[in-house]
Amino acid sequence: MAALKKEVKLFIVRSLAVFNTPTETAELVNQEYGIKVTKQQCEKYDPTKRAGENLSEELRIDFEKTREKFLGQPEAIPISNLAVRMQRYENLFLKYSKNRVAATSILRQAAEDIGGKYTNKTELTGAGGGPLQSENITQVVATPEQIRQVLDELKGKY
Repeated sequence: MAALKKEVKLFIVRSLAVFNTPTETAELVNQEYGIKVTKQQCEKYDPTKRAGENLSEELRIDFEKTREKFLGQPEAIPISNLAVRMQRYENLFLKYSKNRVAATSILRQAAEDIGGKYTNKTELTGAGGGPLQSENITQVVATPEQIRQVLDELKGKY
């Protein structure tokens, strides 16, 4: 197991910081640099794991900055964008359009997604879009004479 260059170490640290597994990271290093590393070797660059507890301060800071940036910008992940998801649904629909069950499922999924079914946003409003009332309130606007007249009419009926 040869020593890794700083560039490869940073690549491993940043890959682990964005929640790639050590196995995925090892595969990415092989694809990117043509270097075979083991998942155990990659684990040494994750300061959240026991194997990475002795990680250098420089790499630890880079890990923390990368993770903070990753968690702070979910919109940077393409699939979090509605337009990207709709394009993926379209591609799937075109691919499986002859399969009625799959096509219907894809259309339903797209409709639910575009309709906001999978969001955590909840908007509560009262009648006509106004604010909610915490209790039932009936407002009566009448003059004292009108109230006496109604009461007199009610007395006559009962």
